[in-house]
Amino acid sequence: MGRTKLVRPLFTAHTPMTLIIDAHQDLAHNMVTQGRDYTRSVLETRRIEQSAGEAHQHAGVSLLGWPEYQTGEVGVIFSTLFSAPLRSQSEGWDNNVYANFEQAHDMYWKQLEIYHRLVDDHPDQFRQIFTQADLNEVLLPWQKPAAAPNPGDQTVGMGKPVGLVVLMEGAEGVRSPAELQEWWQGGVRLIGLAWAGTRYCGGTREPGPLTTEGRELLGAMADLGFTLDLSHMDILAAMQALDEYTGPIVVSHGNPLTMLKGSDSNRHLPDREVDGVIARGGVIGIVPYNKFLRAGWTETDGKAAVTLNDVAAHIDYICQRAGDARHVGFGSDFDGGFGRESVPAEIETIADLQKLAPILLEKGYSEEDVQAIFGGNWLAHLQRTLPA
Repeated sequence: MGRTKLVRPLFTAHTPMTLIIDAHQDLAHNMVTQGRDYTRSVLETRRIEQSAGEAHQHAGVSLLGWPEYQTGEVGVIFSTLFSAPLRSQSEGWDNNVYANFEQAHDMYWKQLEIYHRLVDDHPDQFRQIFTQADLNEVLLPWQKPAAAPNPGDQTVGMGKPVGLVVLMEGAEGVRSPAELQEWWQGGVRLIGLAWAGTRYCGGTREPGPLTTEGRELLGAMADLGFTLDLSHMDILAAMQALDEYTGPIVVSHGNPLTMLKGSDSNRHLPDREVDGVIARGGVIGIVPYNKFLRAGWTETDGKAAVTLNDVAAHIDYICQRAGDARHVGFGSDFDGGFGRESVPAEIETIADLQKLAPILLEKGYSEEDVQAIFGGNWLAHLQRTLPA
């Protein structure tokens, strides 16, 4: 594959690592269901949950915390609004489930308010990104050298604010297209129509096409400038959306089905969907989750069975189909129902995604390619799609 320079360097010569933009983290969901505080370090969260003895059994051992965002150069996160339908409730412990559209709307709006409070209460740690101007303001400190806190340090105000771009995962919180303006004003910039199946389209484990309501919602989303996230949409609905949606399209978190031999799950991306996203100029966020990296993996196989080389292979697969490195990034989904025990061997926290850089360089990717994969591709998407 011929590799080309993709984006201008994101950092000055003083910056030792590459900016990461992570396109999928369920922060509000974990704040609601697990009581997690992402202003704390990973180590502090683990200590608290180990003492409690229960939380990490449901959500996995946490991988996320503000100090680790600093050490890992994680400057921007697509932070989700997510609730599951009651029929998919996880063994009764998940209290963030809805039985009808009204409940979904209320739960999603409360999560949006959680993000608003987070940035209001901790402006030195988190900022919400509504516009390109907000994005530039968030990124500016990351272009300057600064001493980051130690991962175990609870001192705040010593690092750089992390930008939050709000992504609605599953559109059941939108009761009608007329509400989209309200969600837009609240800061939502990306919407995925499905998690499981919804009244808008088929989803994971519940296949089906776009519905009439789904097409109406897509038309209204395009008018306002929302990005459509194809993650979790059934392949039939996703291909219809690729043909019909006139706005920008991405996959915030999804892995190529061809790399998962033997899997027939509609959660993964068939080649025709990968090619469709590439043709539309979209970006695909690779999920460093062992079950999504190697088919048939179970926790009994252990962390050592999957490595960052597997993550690099999934990234390389997208790049080979595209012919360049412009259409892939990270969509970690860390703390999204799995934790440290279910990610590649080298990963203890999100900061360890930086360990992927030398692996990609060894595979023949340029430094500009690595910058694009780590954050530049998602940055280019935001620069194209956020309002001025």
